[in-house]
Amino acid sequence: MLELSPDAGQLLKSYTPENEEDLDAGDTDLSSASPAFVPPHFVVQGGKDGLLRVLDLTTLEVGRKGSEASIGSAPGGTGVFTAPAVWESLGETWVFVANSAGTAGYVFQNAKLERHWENESSGTSPVLAGGLLYVYDPDGEGLNVYEPESGDQVANLPAGGGHWSSPIVINGRIALPEGSANDHMTEGVLNIYRLP
Repeated sequence: MLELSPDAGQLLKSYTPENEEDLDAGDTDLSSASPAFVPPHFVVQGGKDGLLRVLDLTTLEVGRKGSEASIGSAPGGTGVFTAPAVWESLGETWVFVANSAGTAGYVFQNAKLERHWENESSGTSPVLAGGLLYVYDPDGEGLNVYEPESGDQVANLPAGGGHWSSPIVINGRIALPEGSANDHMTEGVLNIYRLP
């Protein structure tokens, strides 16, 4: 994770895990997961090692390893290849994470993630829209719609399997592609959902 000065392109802050050599040697590094900004000055970074690292942007230094504000476990303790979703509601900040082991909702407080709910429905990067949480299960189990604070499932919309696709929610519609770019197909399926 890097922060560059807008003026001179100077590196201002960076993050490297203390055990970066071990992570790299075991292909359990952080390179496949995107970080998520958590106001006012934190970042949540998942890793292929099944950990969620909370970083305080005010304390990071160039060249210094470690310095995490806290470290927690991803759903099922399994690797994270997705981006967390962040949501503020009624004075609480929530962070939602999905991976191949499940989906979980965490409350962010005092630079820590406190897990409030978790299920075993795998998912790609979660999306929040209209007060609902959308998580696509790439194993062909559909698009799950949850109540964010409880994790209760509101709906399961049919969808075939895929690879890294995430739903797009806009103007009362949801778009979700199926399949995998790795298959090099020249045609495919794009699901479009809307209320009747």
